[in-house]
Amino acid sequence: MNLNEIISILPFYEAMYLVKDVSINEIKMDSREVNQGDLFICINGYTVDGHDYIDQAVANGAVAIIAEKVIHTNVSTIIVPDTLRALAMIATHFYNYPTAKIPLIGITGTNGKTTITYLIESILNEFNRKTGVIGTIQMKIGDHLFPVQNTTPDSLFLQKSFHEMVECNVDTAIMEVSSHALDMGRVYGCDFDIAVFSNLSQDHLDYHHDMDDYLRAKSLLFAQLGNTFKKTHQKFAVINVDDPRHDIIERSTAQHIITYSCKTNAAVTATNIQLAANKTKFKLNTPLGEIMINSKLIGMFNVYNMLAAVGAALALRIPLLTIKAALEKITGISGRFEPIDGNQSFTTIVDYAHTPDSLENVLQVIKDFAKKNIFVVVGCGGDRDKTKRPQMGAIALKYADKVIFTSDNPRTEDPQAILEDMVHGQIESHYEIIEDRKQAIYHAINLASDHDIVLIAGKGHETYQLIGHTKYNFDDREIAKNAILSKEK
Repeated sequence: MNLNEIISILPFYEAMYLVKDVSINEIKMDSREVNQGDLFICINGYTVDGHDYIDQAVANGAVAIIAEKVIHTNVSTIIVPDTLRALAMIATHFYNYPTAKIPLIGITGTNGKTTITYLIESILNEFNRKTGVIGTIQMKIGDHLFPVQNTTPDSLFLQKSFHEMVECNVDTAIMEVSSHALDMGRVYGCDFDIAVFSNLSQDHLDYHHDMDDYLRAKSLLFAQLGNTFKKTHQKFAVINVDDPRHDIIERSTAQHIITYSCKTNAAVTATNIQLAANKTKFKLNTPLGEIMINSKLIGMFNVYNMLAAVGAALALRIPLLTIKAALEKITGISGRFEPIDGNQSFTTIVDYAHTPDSLENVLQVIKDFAKKNIFVVVGCGGDRDKTKRPQMGAIALKYADKVIFTSDNPRTEDPQAILEDMVHGQIESHYEIIEDRKQAIYHAINLASDHDIVLIAGKGHETYQLIGHTKYNFDDREIAKNAILSKEK
């Protein structure tokens, strides 16, 4: 595509120097990735300003620059008020509006996004639909897996990825949508057809001013469903009405609403819920009828996750029997209440729980079927919401017989300072502090005996640990498995 066609999407701009018929191969926002014939867009981020790397981009072969500041180069240069918005518009145009060609489902909420995403994927696959998934764990196009850096990547990555999904004949795309992404405009240009709201509890208050601001960011997904109606292209909001803030989400959208609940009247409900240590059974009530669900997923939080997925599936006109078949086949989601089996006489579980609400949900489930002691290994991330640290500590101490507080991803913070925040003001004292996460996991597993339960919380599927600015290989599941095998020997 030539530069003149690319910038035609921009209503206003200033051309410092412009060769309109220059051909553009790719769009880049990282100067290190620029190749000959690329367009470089300068993004002013949290840690670096792309304007500082224009010379490097030109040296690497950039034939055009889009910037917010007046600059002097020997290549075509376009000045716009906001390069972040321009990036989304240009990327969407460059990749030929991919989300207008396939249904796009966005899932937001504090907890459950990943599980709901994969539940919806499983239902669609059961219905012989080819899916694309973008989320915390990875990106999937059909059966092919790709790494991602953020829960919701930037607009350039998204539009390129959705274009690839269209090229690969994907029928439906499913994406986790974080509050950061909504607030920062990463999903500008995404034409959502279904938006799902799971819940809202404390998290990310290092970024958002308060819980109201956090909710405002979440509500943007539902506002972005649009304000018009088409009989041939209906859009839906799937909303958990058991969450106290659901009314704000409902008022944020003009589109059709599918509610779900375990407590009150809603379009989709679960009744006669029977929770066990290895399964969950309930009656699923929907506008299409009622059906019994026998799931291998456990805990009330997974009942809610399944209801959210059902709501999205109903919006896609998936038959009830297909939904049932898919939900009953799923055995688990990577890093979500994942059992670690080394033929040991006790239970070891790895879970991504990294908020007060998610940690309490997991521990409530464990408490219900625990026969003996509960050991918890848990920490909190550095450079993140500090106010949740003592809450996480108190919840762990409330449910566990022994807590080992340890490092999570300390990033640039002092790990000891994070741990001190977690134990500050705690009345209970049945805990130890072991900063080294590997040592903490080994210690907890060595303490466990017959019928005890060890929960390793906070990192789940992650295969790394961030200490300072360095990413180290670290997988709770591998460490736990090795610790079990070492103990059993």
